[in-house]
Amino acid sequence: MSVEPLPDWVIPPPGGFTAEAFLRLTGLPPHTELIDGSLVFVSPREKWHSRVINLLLGELDAQAPSGLRADREMAVRLAKRQVPEPDVVVVMAEAYDRESPSTHYLAGDVVLAVEAVSPDSEDRDRDTKPRKYAAAGIPHYWRVEHRDGVTTAYLYERDPATGAYALTGIHHDRLKTAVPFTLDIDLTAVGRRPPVR
Repeated sequence: MSVEPLPDWVIPPPGGFTAEAFLRLTGLPPHTELIDGSLVFVSPREKWHSRVINLLLGELDAQAPSGLRADREMAVRLAKRQVPEPDVVVVMAEAYDRESPSTHYLAGDVVLAVEAVSPDSEDRDRDTKPRKYAAAGIPHYWRVEHRDGVTTAYLYERDPATGAYALTGIHHDRLKTAVPFTLDIDLTAVGRRPPVR
């Protein structure tokens, strides 16, 4: 009986992976992230997770001003050993349109990072990732959670004096805000078909 060789990424190099090495790896499971030089794998997505991403992607892209675009599940190179994959990002339109790099965005491209919390990502989405996003200078962060059938969005803005995020609002049912641009999103629409236009 022959044994298949292990992929190169199974055993991390001394000191962990760098962003450069991570972005060159092939054969990784979908949605693998690099956090603190270590590969982070995600469990299969639940229906709510996929549906809230679809809702937020559509609404953010439709309501964004002309200089911004929304994208989903794209890696963001934050630092030497940090390449997370937010569920949704709002980026500068020129970053969205540029051909290279085609596999990721840079921290300076991102205006808003959004994470939809899954059971396996709760600690990362509440603690680890917001600290990394803030340290990289991303101005806005949203954490979206689902409890007892209710979708709740926690909105944060980076305080330039401390370099950390401050909570600016908790939204149930409807998300209305003026930053990073004027938005009105019906959070109860998660999973509903959009009306025919």
